[in-house]
Amino acid sequence: MSRPELTGPAAHFYNEKEARKYDSSSRMVGVQREITERAIELLRLDHSQPAYVLDIGCGSGLSGQVLEEKGHFWLGCDVSRDMLLVAQERMHNQANDDDDDEGESDDESMDGESNKQQRKSTGDLMHHDMGTGLPFRPATFDACISISALQWLCYSNAAHQNPRRRLTRFFSSLYTVLKRGGRAVLQFYPETAEQAVLITECATRVGFAGGVVVDYPNSAKAKKHYLVLSFDRNSEQKRKAALKDGLSSAAEEPQSVLVTGASREGAKKAPIRKKKGVKTKEWVVHKKETQRKKGKAVRPDTKYTARRRPTKF
Repeated sequence: MSRPELTGPAAHFYNEKEARKYDSSSRMVGVQREITERAIELLRLDHSQPAYVLDIGCGSGLSGQVLEEKGHFWLGCDVSRDMLLVAQERMHNQANDDDDDEGESDDESMDGESNKQQRKSTGDLMHHDMGTGLPFRPATFDACISISALQWLCYSNAAHQNPRRRLTRFFSSLYTVLKRGGRAVLQFYPETAEQAVLITECATRVGFAGGVVVDYPNSAKAKKHYLVLSFDRNSEQKRKAALKDGLSSAAEEPQSVLVTGASREGAKKAPIRKKKGVKTKEWVVHKKETQRKKGKAVRPDTKYTARRRPTKF
């Protein structure tokens, strides 16, 4: 089975039929719940008080439902409208079921009102493409999770889309909307090792600290990648310089030293190194002189000595 990322944009792949199929699959629901619980565990949230969590690529709201059970508030965003419609129906049906249960279990109006407030959905939904950045105020969320969505940014579905630029824009905005001291856990499925490296590099370039946690590394089917990000408080200047560099030149590879200014005066130039195996004229003359001292027959030096021959046809 081919990867869904290779078929086109996520908004087209997760149409109404695929969204219903995704939400009704008991296997998919079980897998999503397991991954979400693991992501919440890596967030290390204080469950004694509710947190405001951003759910990127929330899909049909399966991960948001787990957050609600843990007692947290959440905001889910997704690029697929059909997925969001399924999530909205889930939240609406849950509210209706809770109202029915309250009427049967408790006849007192005061207790019914308190239970209704407790069981009411604590989530909200938003249609948005994470590759364009996150449109929220700075320091809005206590934490962030993402389940099986980040790898979509590694693919280009249009001429104007560049994976490195989209990843840099996403991580830069995520760095802004998270509260200082917050964490982000992004579970993803990289197609190749290069994709995992690209995602990690883009995250660290904007100032995040952390790394990739791999569960079941020896299993081809059960392997899960979690990008766990936290704040590096001493890297604000590095983050701004990296963002400027990353967005201005998408093809530029990450470097250990960032040059943000237009002028490079005073910078040390790398020494010019000869290609391995190419012998200079000085080396050939010295070699011939050494052979003469040993008494061997050596041809005299001419203007053609050590001259490179033309390439062969």
